[in-house]
Amino acid sequence: MTDKRSERRRMNDRAPEGPDERRTLWIVLVLNLAIAIAFLIAGISGDSSALLANGLDNLSDAAVYALSLIALSRGAKWKTRAAAVSGFMLLIFAGGILLDVGRRYLQGSEPIGVTMMTMSAIAAVVNFVCLKLLQRLREPDVNLRAATTFSFNDFISNGGILVAGALVWWLGSNWPDLLVGFLTAVIAIKGGIEILRDARCEAREAKRASA
Repeated sequence: MTDKRSERRRMNDRAPEGPDERRTLWIVLVLNLAIAIAFLIAGISGDSSALLANGLDNLSDAAVYALSLIALSRGAKWKTRAAAVSGFMLLIFAGGILLDVGRRYLQGSEPIGVTMMTMSAIAAVVNFVCLKLLQRLREPDVNLRAATTFSFNDFISNGGILVAGALVWWLGSNWPDLLVGFLTAVIAIKGGIEILRDARCEAREAKRASA
């Protein structure tokens, strides 16, 4: 009896992929690029580490979706490598967030709570749409599973920004903003490790099948 991972490996061997996968990745790519630009602008104007963190997160997501689009027309080995790059990008992004949080902790910052709450609400809708589109796909390959992980992480982070924005507005302090920035980095590290583990398992399955 064939297990689920072997089934996924056979799905990864298909080329080219169906139009649903390609269309979905194009949609989430454009949405993430748009929300990333909005986050970065709001983060700079609102002096918010959490908003900048999520802007960089969505920007890295857009890059990963572009890699996934290229990988759709390639073989299983190419897809596994693209997923591994996605995982490493998340870890690098997390390191950048931690550095920014540390800098703002030492130098101080004055985040604007209303800006944080407004952006988190808009981004939550966008990421929810992306998540639902990705979850509709049947038998997602390693790259599409990575894309789903990104969208889920983003959706969770948006909820944290909303709460942090309310606390910043209420308390007049920057620590909720820094806390969410730090937690966003932790979520990114967890997601990056999971993606790398998934890609490694796929590579092992492919190696066993070719042996």
